[in-house]
Amino acid sequence: MEAPTNRRDDPRALRYVVDHLPPGSRINRQLLVVNRTPEHRRIDLYPAAATLDDQRFVFGEGRAGNELTSWVTLDRTSVELEPWAETRVRATVAVPRAASAGERYGVIWASAASTPRPGDSVTQIHRVGVRMYLDVGPGGEPASDFAIGELRPARDPGGEPSISAQVTNTGGRAIDLSGQVILSEGPADSRAGPFAVTKGTTLAPGQSGQVSARLPAELPNGPWKVEVALESGRIKKTASGRIEFPEAGRVGKPASGLSRVLTVWTVGASLVGLLLVAGLVGLSRRSRQPSRRPPAGRIPVRH
Repeated sequence: MEAPTNRRDDPRALRYVVDHLPPGSRINRQLLVVNRTPEHRRIDLYPAAATLDDQRFVFGEGRAGNELTSWVTLDRTSVELEPWAETRVRATVAVPRAASAGERYGVIWASAASTPRPGDSVTQIHRVGVRMYLDVGPGGEPASDFAIGELRPARDPGGEPSISAQVTNTGGRAIDLSGQVILSEGPADSRAGPFAVTKGTTLAPGQSGQVSARLPAELPNGPWKVEVALESGRIKKTASGRIEFPEAGRVGKPASGLSRVLTVWTVGASLVGLLLVAGLVGLSRRSRQPSRRPPAGRIPVRH
């Protein structure tokens, strides 16, 4: 059947392979590969391992695999593209009937080697990839959710201010956090921002971590009203409170009067040279795996 309509407004599902499957089922996902260079390119495509470590989505070395990658088949493992050309590649994820419950992580890479310049023996390898977050288990998908905790101001030794927010993944799926910080009700009723939260924080279910935003050095100490808006997929939450920045090289007091609000967004991604896009919803299919083994060869069929 078609991909669930409740994923069509999920930015993560359009950018990555994000799904929940029961054992013995499969999905097909179309990937768009684009050569964004003025040169002919041979592009290799392959799945590889990934894991969550130290609040980050961490890619494995080279073509190292894991359990999830052993379930992934691509209808083409390499493509030849003229300058600015594009093509589609189909990825099939077939979950074995005996697969245990839990979320797995991986990546589908598009890799191309640059042509060495005259007199240069160094060949550079360029890779872009689409992350995979696949949860396996019977019944419905575990809910995604997170909670924002303490907000704390600081200044580094050079005087640059920052705001950090403690976040706990309270749901059953991994989350990728992004968002912004806005300051208001400052000295002379001044406002500042929005300032983007540094991206790259990924939290496993039950894990706590920290996100932060760096602010201009000339920002006065305050006091300020701070509002931190964070999001992962369709989940968006906001926390606000009163803060005052400390002197250089110090960490300030946590925000007082902290309040939290649950509230839906969208994200885009651009990649230099090559582009690999996943999650073309209308092209995604899900079906039960047949009881017979498919014939050898190809299984029929978005850093």
